[in-house]
Amino acid sequence: MNFVQQTVVLVKPDGMKKRIVGDVISRFERVGFKIVAMKLVWVSRDHVGKHYKDEREYLTGVGNNTLGDYKKYGLDANENLGTDDAYEVGKMIRNANMDALSSGPLVAMLWEGLDAIQVVRKMVGATNTSIAVPGTIRGDYSADLFIHATMKKRPIRTLVHASGNVEEAEFEKKLWFKKEEIFEYRMPDED
Repeated sequence: MNFVQQTVVLVKPDGMKKRIVGDVISRFERVGFKIVAMKLVWVSRDHVGKHYKDEREYLTGVGNNTLGDYKKYGLDANENLGTDDAYEVGKMIRNANMDALSSGPLVAMLWEGLDAIQVVRKMVGATNTSIAVPGTIRGDYSADLFIHATMKKRPIRTLVHASGNVEEAEFEKKLWFKKEEIFEYRMPDED
């Protein structure tokens, strides 16, 4: 059985502004992962639209999470967002994310290593950066709140993206890299 996986990591435009690319690379190299593809790109909103799911069930889930935050803080989503429909709120968040990811240059990387998807996700930290533990990328570089970002009608500043599962990693690998941009090579410590 092969336990080697490939996973996509994006240092988003907000991460680029914080100048964290070198640290992100260093963290993944220290655990033994290797870069098999990397590029600096400024992608179109159309390209980003393929990255963020446009499925009703997914967007409704995103909207419900956001509405849950509004309820938790005793706030009126309808007053702030103009709707309390979960699907509509999910679409707003997707649009804000698309605007943010296409707002400037980003670094797209394909990393390879043992159980890379899960390990990279742990190293990146919780999407809700206010609960990302110190020592993770988000825990060390961001302390944003979902509810604050939503009320400001902007996405939460997560700085980086990492594929969430095998299917997502395969999809994102094809979306972000051409075959000829991906290199196969061995490191001295690979067995």
